[in-house]
Amino acid sequence: MQHDKKPSDSHQSAGQSPHQSVDHGARERPSQDTQRHGAATQAQGAASERDPLVKAVRQRRARHAQWQREGDLSVGRRLAQIGVLGWIVVTPTLAGLYTGRWLDERAGTALFWSAPLMMAGVCLGGWSAWKWMNAR
Repeated sequence: MQHDKKPSDSHQSAGQSPHQSVDHGARERPSQDTQRHGAATQAQGAASERDPLVKAVRQRRARHAQWQREGDLSVGRRLAQIGVLGWIVVTPTLAGLYTGRWLDERAGTALFWSAPLMMAGVCLGGWSAWKWMNAR
Protein backbone atom coordinates (compact mmCIF):
# COMPACT_ATOMS: atom_id res chain seq x y z
CA MET A 1 0.00 0.00 0.00
CA GLN A 2 1.45 3.35 -1.03
CA HIS A 3 0.80 6.63 0.74
CA ASP A 4 -0.02 9.59 -1.45
CA LYS A 5 1.18 12.92 -0.23
CA LYS A 6 -1.64 15.15 0.82
CA PRO A 7 -1.51 18.92 1.18
CA SER A 8 -1.74 18.47 4.96
CA ASP A 9 1.48 16.43 4.88
CA SER A 10 3.51 19.42 3.65
CA HIS A 11 5.17 19.84 7.07
CA GLN A 12 6.91 16.50 6.68
CA SER A 13 10.30 16.31 5.03
CA ALA A 14 10.84 14.08 2.02
CA GLY A 15 12.70 11.39 4.01
CA GLN A 16 10.07 10.88 6.70
CA SER A 17 7.16 8.52 6.65
CA PRO A 18 3.70 9.95 7.12
CA HIS A 19 3.60 8.48 10.69
CA GLN A 20 6.61 10.46 11.94
CA SER A 21 6.16 13.93 13.27
CA VAL A 22 8.57 16.80 12.99
CA ASP A 23 9.86 18.50 16.12
CA HIS A 24 10.26 22.19 15.39
CA GLY A 25 11.75 22.89 18.79
CA ALA A 26 8.41 23.69 20.36
CA ARG A 27 7.78 21.64 23.42
CA GLU A 28 4.34 21.15 24.75
CA ARG A 29 3.74 21.80 28.41
CA PRO A 30 1.91 19.13 30.34
CA SER A 31 -1.73 20.00 30.59
CA GLN A 32 -3.36 20.75 33.90
CA ASP A 33 -5.19 17.42 33.68
CA THR A 34 -1.87 15.60 33.40
CA GLN A 35 -0.46 17.53 36.35
CA ARG A 36 -3.57 16.81 38.44
CA HIS A 37 -3.39 13.13 37.49
CA GLY A 38 0.25 12.96 38.61
CA ALA A 39 -0.58 14.59 41.93
CA ALA A 40 -3.55 12.26 42.41
CA THR A 41 -1.35 9.23 41.69
CA GLN A 42 1.19 10.38 44.27
CA ALA A 43 -1.58 10.96 46.82
CA GLN A 44 -2.97 7.48 46.14
CA GLY A 45 0.51 6.00 46.58
CA ALA A 46 0.91 7.72 49.94
CA ALA A 47 -2.58 6.65 51.01
CA SER A 48 -1.94 3.06 49.95
CA GLU A 49 1.09 2.94 52.27
CA ARG A 50 -1.28 3.49 55.20
CA ASP A 51 -3.93 1.08 53.91
CA PRO A 52 -3.99 -2.11 56.03
CA LEU A 53 -5.11 -4.19 53.05
CA VAL A 54 -2.08 -3.08 51.03
CA LYS A 55 0.20 -3.87 53.96
CA ALA A 56 -1.34 -7.32 54.38
CA VAL A 57 -0.95 -8.10 50.69
CA ARG A 58 2.70 -7.01 50.72
CA GLN A 59 3.37 -9.06 53.86
CA ARG A 60 1.75 -12.11 52.30
CA ARG A 61 3.78 -11.64 49.12
CA ALA A 62 6.99 -11.39 51.18
CA ARG A 63 6.11 -14.53 53.15
CA HIS A 64 5.33 -16.40 49.95
CA ALA A 65 8.66 -15.35 48.45
CA GLN A 66 10.44 -16.49 51.63
CA TRP A 67 8.61 -19.83 51.49
CA GLN A 68 9.66 -20.28 47.87
CA ARG A 69 13.29 -19.51 48.78
CA GLU A 70 13.52 -21.58 51.97
CA GLY A 71 10.81 -24.23 51.56
CA ASP A 72 8.74 -25.84 54.32
CA LEU A 73 10.02 -26.25 57.85
CA SER A 74 11.23 -29.67 58.91
CA VAL A 75 9.29 -31.77 61.42
CA GLY A 76 11.94 -31.12 64.08
CA ARG A 77 11.73 -27.39 63.53
CA ARG A 78 7.92 -27.46 63.84
CA LEU A 79 8.14 -29.47 67.07
CA ALA A 80 10.65 -26.96 68.42
CA GLN A 81 8.22 -24.13 67.64
CA ILE A 82 5.43 -25.95 69.46
CA GLY A 83 7.71 -26.41 72.47
CA VAL A 84 8.70 -22.75 72.50
CA LEU A 85 5.05 -21.71 72.27
CA GLY A 86 4.21 -23.98 75.19
CA TRP A 87 6.89 -22.44 77.36
CA ILE A 88 5.89 -18.92 76.31
CA VAL A 89 2.38 -19.58 77.67
CA VAL A 90 3.23 -21.79 80.66
CA THR A 91 6.04 -19.68 82.18
CA PRO A 92 3.98 -16.51 82.89
CA THR A 93 1.06 -18.67 84.05
CA LEU A 94 3.20 -20.49 86.59
CA ALA A 95 4.88 -17.25 87.65
CA GLY A 96 1.46 -15.69 88.30
CA LEU A 97 0.27 -18.77 90.20
CA TYR A 98 3.45 -18.89 92.32
CA THR A 99 3.23 -15.18 93.12
CA GLY A 100 -0.48 -15.50 93.96
CA ARG A 101 0.11 -18.45 96.31
CA TRP A 102 2.93 -16.57 98.02
CA LEU A 103 0.68 -13.51 98.52
CA ASP A 104 -2.19 -15.71 99.72
CA GLU A 105 0.07 -17.31 102.35
CA ARG A 106 1.25 -13.92 103.59
CA ALA A 107 -2.25 -12.40 103.65
CA GLY A 108 -3.98 -15.52 105.02
CA THR A 109 -6.45 -15.70 102.11
CA ALA A 110 -7.47 -18.84 100.21
CA LEU A 111 -7.51 -17.97 96.48
CA PHE A 112 -7.81 -14.21 96.54
CA TRP A 113 -4.49 -13.61 94.75
CA SER A 114 -3.80 -17.01 93.17
CA ALA A 115 -6.68 -17.12 90.68
CA PRO A 116 -6.42 -13.55 89.33
CA LEU A 117 -2.63 -13.63 89.02
CA MET A 118 -2.80 -17.03 87.30
CA MET A 119 -5.34 -15.61 84.80
CA ALA A 120 -3.11 -12.56 84.29
CA GLY A 121 -0.24 -14.97 83.54
CA VAL A 122 -2.39 -16.86 81.03
CA CYS A 123 -3.31 -13.59 79.32
CA LEU A 124 0.30 -12.41 79.27
CA GLY A 125 1.47 -15.78 77.93
CA GLY A 126 -1.21 -15.82 75.23
CA TRP A 127 -0.34 -12.29 74.15
CA SER A 128 3.38 -13.14 74.08
CA ALA A 129 2.71 -16.27 72.01
CA TRP A 130 0.55 -14.29 69.59
CA LYS A 131 3.28 -11.66 69.18
CA TRP A 132 5.92 -14.36 68.68
CA MET A 133 3.88 -16.16 66.03
CA ASN A 134 3.11 -12.95 64.13
CA ALA A 135 6.79 -11.96 64.18
CA ARG A 136 7.65 -15.12 62.24
